[in-house]
Amino acid sequence: MTSDCLLIDREPPLAWLKINRPAVANSLNRELLQALFSATEQIAADKHIQVIAIIGAGTKFFSAGADLSERRQMSEAQLIDYHLLIQKTMRAIESLPQPVIAAINGSAYGGGTELALACDLRVMVKGSSLRLPEVKLGIIPGAGGTQRLPRLIGKSKAKEMIYTGAPLSAEEAYHYGLVNKLVNEAADADESFNRTLIQAVKSWAQEIATAAPLALRQAKTAIDRGFDINLIDGLAQETKAYLSLINTKDRLEGLAAFAEKRKPTYTGE
Repeated sequence: MTSDCLLIDREPPLAWLKINRPAVANSLNRELLQALFSATEQIAADKHIQVIAIIGAGTKFFSAGADLSERRQMSEAQLIDYHLLIQKTMRAIESLPQPVIAAINGSAYGGGTELALACDLRVMVKGSSLRLPEVKLGIIPGAGGTQRLPRLIGKSKAKEMIYTGAPLSAEEAYHYGLVNKLVNEAADADESFNRTLIQAVKSWAQEIATAAPLALRQAKTAIDRGFDINLIDGLAQETKAYLSLINTKDRLEGLAAFAEKRKPTYTGE
């Protein structure tokens, strides 16, 4: 599925998912969510892509969340379908085998913040903010916010953020470990996408992509599957992931490169 609201740029080892709805603050309508879901299916199987990044167009918003103009026209059945779609899409992003970086080019509200939470890592432009304002609108975060946020910053701080609907600044998000890196410079007003942020993400992605592709995927699998279970079962998940790499060509290449004091050439096999 292709759509003008989502641009897919492959720059191996990095692939970009670029939300392209700047006129409506990159809000998440059904077309965009379907395009994001479709993109995850395409990119998951691409062996040339080791890292994925998601960014919004413009300078002000990563995403303002649900498209309220669309949602106001929905029937109750359509609202339920939308809710299921956004949950499915966030889970698809979270479940991608490759590490996913949220390149937060501007403020994120509601579903926009939840989209960032579904990613593995987050880079954010200073001066932006994250916010879950749903309780002020008579609902609650419904795309994973009540579950992913406490796991990332702790239950008490997550409750404060959700109960008050107050914004969390980029600096606060970094302090609480929600954001991994901050970018100082905002984009020029006429930039379609923040070049400074894109370059920062590219550099980080290149660093991550020096890892063996299969090892990178299994590391993500071990962390994600082991996080919410007891230590013994988590260690079993780690062992399973580790053993899956024993007979790979990349493991042998890594050992050979180390012995020969050279950079390894990994093939994802």
